[in-house]
Amino acid sequence: MVSTRGQRSAVSGRRSAVRSQKTFTHSIIIMKTNIIASLLFTLCFTISAMALSPNRNATTTDENAVNTGFAVVELFTSEGCSSCPPADKLLAKIQEENAGKPVYLLAFHVDYWNHQGWRDVFSDREFTKRQYQYAGWLNLETVYTPQVVVNGKHELIGSQEETLKRALNIELRSAAPAQLNVEAQIAARKLHLNYQTTNAGRGTLLQVALVQKLAHTMVKRGENAGRLLPHVQIVKKIQSFPASANGNVAISLPEAFNPNDWEVITFLQNTQTGAIVAAARPTLSDENADRRPLTADGRP
Repeated sequence: MVSTRGQRSAVSGRRSAVRSQKTFTHSIIIMKTNIIASLLFTLCFTISAMALSPNRNATTTDENAVNTGFAVVELFTSEGCSSCPPADKLLAKIQEENAGKPVYLLAFHVDYWNHQGWRDVFSDREFTKRQYQYAGWLNLETVYTPQVVVNGKHELIGSQEETLKRALNIELRSAAPAQLNVEAQIAARKLHLNYQTTNAGRGTLLQVALVQKLAHTMVKRGENAGRLLPHVQIVKKIQSFPASANGNVAISLPEAFNPNDWEVITFLQNTQTGAIVAAARPTLSDENADRRPLTADGRP
């Protein structure tokens, strides 16, 4: 028989073994838990880093999205309106901020302020008619200055900078529904345009605007009397042609026209809704550019 002391030693040994086994098992559990926690931490850190770091592909996509659209901004203004100079100034700011982008700026000087003491030297009855045409397209009760229309769809007060920038962002990030390619050449005091369109649709006009880039006027009477008003992107003439898949049109040029101080903006416009579906700014080529007489020392 085993002595009582021996039995106690055996029992004690078994208890120590059990405690050792439990301790070992507990250590394994703690080790596994730490490994899992470490993996989860690493995974979370990686996801966070990916979310916070710039994604080159996403950036490229965003930039491409911005560049798929365009914006034709039409400002209806007048030198006789005291509320118009801030809108003229905003147009110049938009021009500077969007240099190199497909943003086409047109300042139409209307004539209904001319009876208020000052005749706007850039005003034209045809520009007033165009503004009233927008009133019909956009279901407006009246016309006013300064008024801005973007792509024939967004209408707003011409001096509302944030509203205008929102409209620009919307249009620049929206894919253009059509395409317009135009080649231009000046010959015999006429502008000759060769154009091609894609998805223009029926009832579409090719609009051609002749634009003077910059001018200043000292206003002597009326609401802006005594002020020197700067102007940008002044429309001097706009002419419409029925658009087709391709074609050629010609426009007589004003006497003051020159390719350095003027530019041509063309766009496609739906005659039913007024929506502008494509636009282009052709490079001007003068057939006489290389035929200027030379000076005595051979310089042009």
